[in-house]
Amino acid sequence: MTSDPPARRAPAATPPGDPPAARWDPAGGLAALRGLLARPLASYYLLLSSVGLLLLIGLTMVFSATSVKDFAEGGDASASLTKQGVFAVIGIGAFWACQRLPARTFRAMSRPALGVAVALLLTLNLFVALNSLFGVTSIGPLRAELLSLSLGPISLQPVEVAKFALVLWGAHVLARKGAALGWWKELATPLFPVVGLLFVLVGFNDLGSMLCLLALVVGLLWAAGVRGRVFAALTAIGLAGVGLLVAAASLGAGSGSRGADNYRLGRLTMWLDPPDPKTCFEQQLDYCYQLVQARYAIGNGGWFGVGLGQSSLKWNYLPEAHNDFIFAILAEELGVVGCTVILVLFAVLAYTGMRIARRVEDPFRRLAAAGVTAWLVGQAVINIGGVTGLLPLTGVPLPFISDGGSALVVTLAAIGMLASFARAEPDAARALHARPPARWVRLVWAPLPPLPGRRRSATPPAADRGSVPRSRQRRQDDQAAPRGARPDRARAGAASERRR
Repeated sequence: MTSDPPARRAPAATPPGDPPAARWDPAGGLAALRGLLARPLASYYLLLSSVGLLLLIGLTMVFSATSVKDFAEGGDASASLTKQGVFAVIGIGAFWACQRLPARTFRAMSRPALGVAVALLLTLNLFVALNSLFGVTSIGPLRAELLSLSLGPISLQPVEVAKFALVLWGAHVLARKGAALGWWKELATPLFPVVGLLFVLVGFNDLGSMLCLLALVVGLLWAAGVRGRVFAALTAIGLAGVGLLVAAASLGAGSGSRGADNYRLGRLTMWLDPPDPKTCFEQQLDYCYQLVQARYAIGNGGWFGVGLGQSSLKWNYLPEAHNDFIFAILAEELGVVGCTVILVLFAVLAYTGMRIARRVEDPFRRLAAAGVTAWLVGQAVINIGGVTGLLPLTGVPLPFISDGGSALVVTLAAIGMLASFARAEPDAARALHARPPARWVRLVWAPLPPLPGRRRSATPPAADRGSVPRSRQRRQDDQAAPRGARPDRARAGAASERRR
């Protein structure tokens, strides 16, 4: 006799108050991220968020890096922060103004901006020459240092204006040439002579900024679709030019005094063959002190840093701690985590700029977006690579983070132009027109961008001016003369006939 099998127990019911355990689904997270990036205004909000966080971190680090020195010298620990905050407010105003402008306004500004930049650079180099030959540093209220011009209390670095001007003018020229860029002569006139002039005017005293201009030009040419052979030739010419500028440091380039040590060659040598830190301090070798101190700061920070405001290298142990080497102070106080946040924010900025360049329809917008992105990201790479020892030290500020007024204002103006282009993406423009913001928002913040694909209305026909003489009446198709030279035709014909 067989026994019946035991009955299966029903699964215990989950109490109504206890929710089921949630599990993280990587595929679902990626799908959610793709959904966020697919939104029409994703580029615009990514740009605002990344730049806003970089600006906030920059103001915090400027205060941390300068508070000790400012208090020791003037009794006001927030002096540099106040000045940088004023420039940040001016830069936000420049951002607001630039994001309201259409692309045709930026194209119209390209030639005047380039002319102003060249005039400022010529004035600065003239002052440097007068100072080297005759000791003249000022003419009336206009004063000059090695890299900046000052008019009373207003100081300006002409190279920052030159970066933005080169973006506008280069994008305008390349967009106008279009498919003709496959020919060398189209690149040789007028792009290469103007770029070469800017390289000489900037690179003679500031090799790092010239490398930023080079990254900008590479970004423009890459976005324009220039052939690889052109890039190869430009690479060879660029390396030869950098070698000449390194050698020119013996003639006073970058130092303003003839016969000074070739600091550029010294920095390059220290990067290729770095000495031991003990040897650097014992023998007091030149051009290695900053690098060694920066590495000490990075090593002292560890994973999580020593704490905000607790850096020990900023107590006058690290020169230019508030400017070129502010990333070392950030690494010491915030550690690897803080450095990773900065790198991620710049990566988001790079992705956003390339996304805008890929999505906009206007060639000028595409080229200008690629140029601005290459400029800012390239400058960040040069600065961080020099501080960490991965690249030779050139002395360029870290965008949005380093102390510097004119650089911050011009950079935020360029970001404003990018924001204008992000709102002009086809999907973003359609979304804004489908659900337009309130009128006061459009008046205060930014107007609606033009809808994609809209063309100007057809020009109305000209008014009737009376009968046309028979000699100027256009022939019918069956009576039209063949194209080519017609010796019996008078030069005084109508303009439409002369163009045929």
